[in-house]
Amino acid sequence: MERVFTGKHALVIGGTGGIGRAAALALAERGAAVTVTGGNSPERLEAALFALGTNRAEIPAAEGFLCRIGGPKGFSPEQAAVYILEKVQFPQRPLDILVFAWGPFKKVPLHETKPEDWRLLVESNLIFPGILISSVLCSMIKRRWGRILLFGGTNTTEIRGFSGTAAYGAAKTALGVLAKSTARSAGPEVTCNVLCPGLTDTEYNSPEEQKYNKTKNPGGALTPADIVRTAMAVLENPAVNGALIPIDRGLWL
Repeated sequence: MERVFTGKHALVIGGTGGIGRAAALALAERGAAVTVTGGNSPERLEAALFALGTNRAEIPAAEGFLCRIGGPKGFSPEQAAVYILEKVQFPQRPLDILVFAWGPFKKVPLHETKPEDWRLLVESNLIFPGILISSVLCSMIKRRWGRILLFGGTNTTEIRGFSGTAAYGAAKTALGVLAKSTARSAGPEVTCNVLCPGLTDTEYNSPEEQKYNKTKNPGGALTPADIVRTAMAVLENPAVNGALIPIDRGLWL
């Protein structure tokens, strides 16, 4: 595999599991030095770092740490951004690639959505990535190179209504504005895009969720590997900028 990201430092938010872990492994295989963050599982963090470090002769050593965001026990978006950037030693150690593969999900009808639900879902899925992008963008622009990849939700490539996930859907749909604004502000050397996966099976899914994914997604549930193939192609291609890309086999919920 061509090591196209040799000499680059990648930060993967949510890189200890699911799609984020698959993205971190793929970046490491392409030569990047990878830092991953997780939420509250030391075991997942250790397993991810072990997987990233099993072939240290060929890939740079990986780093990682936990950073719980939102809720009564987590950092606020502002606190999380400061904590993460301090841990990765930014700006002394530049960030070249920033991947957001994390964001809480909650299914609840709009008329039953509580203020704390709105706060958690919007702060975590939109405000936090917005703050972190604003914090690192100037450095990328000055160095004339950067890659930012955001993960939206299923069917959030355009404005639409959601019967049971209005708060989550609104936050994830707004990532499109964030990506296009970043591309307009920082392009063409710095790219920012949004991938919107269909129903994907990861270790976080319950058996009931896996059954739903299998029956609802055309052709069956997707895997993190399905998503990451497109993610790497987008990160490697500087011509793709400000794009909202569905990876869902045509699913419409």
